[in-house]
Amino acid sequence: MAIRAALGATTSAFRRSLLAEGIVLCGSGALAGIAIAAPMVAVLARYASRFSVRALDLTLDFSMIWIGVALAMVAAVFLAFVPRLPSPDTSAGFSLSNSVRVSGGSSRRLSIFAITQITASFLLLAGAGALVKTLLVLEKTQPPFETAHVLAVNLPIMADGKTPEQVRDFYREVSRRVGTLPGVQHVSSGFGVPWRDGRALSISFTFSVEGARREKDQDPRARFRSISPGFFETMGVPIVEGRDFRDSDRDGAERVVIISRSVAQRLFPGREAVDRHLQWTDGVMKFIGISTEPRRIIGVVPDVDDENIIPQPAMTIYQPSTQEGWNGRLFVRAQNDPYALVPTITRTIRDIAGDQPVERAATLDDVRAEVLTPDRLNAIVFGGFATLALLISVVGVAGVLAFSVSGRTREFGIRQALGARPGSILTKVLSEGLVIASAGVVAGLVVGFALERTIGKYIGEVQLPGVLPLIASAAVILAAAVIASALPAARAAKVDPAVALRSE
Repeated sequence: MAIRAALGATTSAFRRSLLAEGIVLCGSGALAGIAIAAPMVAVLARYASRFSVRALDLTLDFSMIWIGVALAMVAAVFLAFVPRLPSPDTSAGFSLSNSVRVSGGSSRRLSIFAITQITASFLLLAGAGALVKTLLVLEKTQPPFETAHVLAVNLPIMADGKTPEQVRDFYREVSRRVGTLPGVQHVSSGFGVPWRDGRALSISFTFSVEGARREKDQDPRARFRSISPGFFETMGVPIVEGRDFRDSDRDGAERVVIISRSVAQRLFPGREAVDRHLQWTDGVMKFIGISTEPRRIIGVVPDVDDENIIPQPAMTIYQPSTQEGWNGRLFVRAQNDPYALVPTITRTIRDIAGDQPVERAATLDDVRAEVLTPDRLNAIVFGGFATLALLISVVGVAGVLAFSVSGRTREFGIRQALGARPGSILTKVLSEGLVIASAGVVAGLVVGFALERTIGKYIGEVQLPGVLPLIASAAVILAAAVIASALPAARAAKVDPAVALRSE
């Protein structure tokens, strides 16, 4: 370019040439990105379709593709109009002898550019690491009940023209007949499948307990669960105190409930909870047909969190659906493969009521896997972007150091002529790569902290990744910087002093 400037090339000619090169480079990159994106979306769709058929409708968003193409063209314009160009006037600082050297300003600008790339890469890697860590914790967390051999089946209530007693008799008969099928260990019913029926399981009401003080003049609130006798046995949940519900706990008999350990510990610390009485005090009860009469506590069970993958202490009150409440879900505990029972269970239910829908039969293991699908997809997609960002930062570091080495050939030749060993030059270039990477990591920490403080004012759940993802991301970045620096460093160490000096 210095020669062309000396021969009379104009600035506009240089800009046109750079713009043409930039359009070719950036346009090729955009086309390559689209070519990669199409099969990747198809792979993600096939993976997600194992848990949701709607995932097969995933396609590329062409509005985002055009935004990507537009950004590529913007990058081409920057490549053409941002760089400083040589001038035929030697007083401007360009000449044929020094045009290939790297000035301090150019080196700093390139280093800043590489640090920016590493900062973005570090943020993405740290975020991906946090997602992967969370996913691993979710995968390893053991549910507080049996999941592998318990089949959950949706039986929507068909109550048209039926009394509540007839509806209860239907679910009682279904449980009785399905319980006699070969390979079935236990059968029960309820109104929500763990994890899957999030809206139904989030229901909670206020209640009061005899002899217990109200906290801040407010009644405590507990999750409401309506279940049939045998539910805890089906789910593999032990009875800690008292007894389970029985078939005799029907409408017209004494009203009874079972409470979770959290309710017992909070309201009856150091005392027996069984045989005490509680009653619902929530005003909504009169609209949903639940009586507010006192109910005797007949049992205590461990806390069973059926809403969250990571179980948390949950104040829960269970009452028998044979007295009051709702059904809608059938739970079958099988001896072997639960799915082998689905056709037989469906036929048995249809023999009782031919118009009864039988839907979404799945083991609780598969229900849990379906709920975790968004977390898996987020980890995969975010991890993919983080990997791409890491590759870009590696190319950036390698490019900066390669450009620096090409402009310092004379310097390295003089160093070796004065006795410097190739190993010391190799170490120096590698250390420069580590300095750039370290600066990017520090900048990433500062930017991440600032973003967390800023975004946290509007979104309360925003948190920085844990120490482990940050350390792992920093280690990956630094290792990548060493690898990226290896080739330019080896090139610098192999400089022949005589050749380097003769080129001047």
